[in-house]
Amino acid sequence: MKQKKGYTLLELLVVIGIIIILIAIGASSYSTAQAKARDAKRKGDLKSISNALEQYYSVCNYVYPATLGTSIVCASPSRVVMPTVPIDPEGASYTMTQPSGTTSSYKICATLTTEAVASYCIENQQ
Repeated sequence: MKQKKGYTLLELLVVIGIIIILIAIGASSYSTAQAKARDAKRKGDLKSISNALEQYYSVCNYVYPATLGTSIVCASPSRVVMPTVPIDPEGASYTMTQPSGTTSSYKICATLTTEAVASYCIENQQ
């Protein structure tokens, strides 16, 4: 009798099943890492916007801009503080609110996806 060399169907199915499980674990880890990277970018963006707003405050007669546009520019004296304001990794613009209704304070918030706290906010330092 000759014995055939090869794998049985059951052995192949077990190996394919293990490979599918490993791919599923890898894919979920990858998507979690992407979400954490987006949250880290949001926090960094808010910090850089906050630094630019504080610079605007010291240059532009100790007031903050009324709105947050695509750039932060002081009119008097004419100075570009931040040529391009970063946008959220998912494409939306960050919004700035002024809680007291004046230009003496601001608050910028971003929605986080992986943190226990749903939003991350930065307020003025003055």
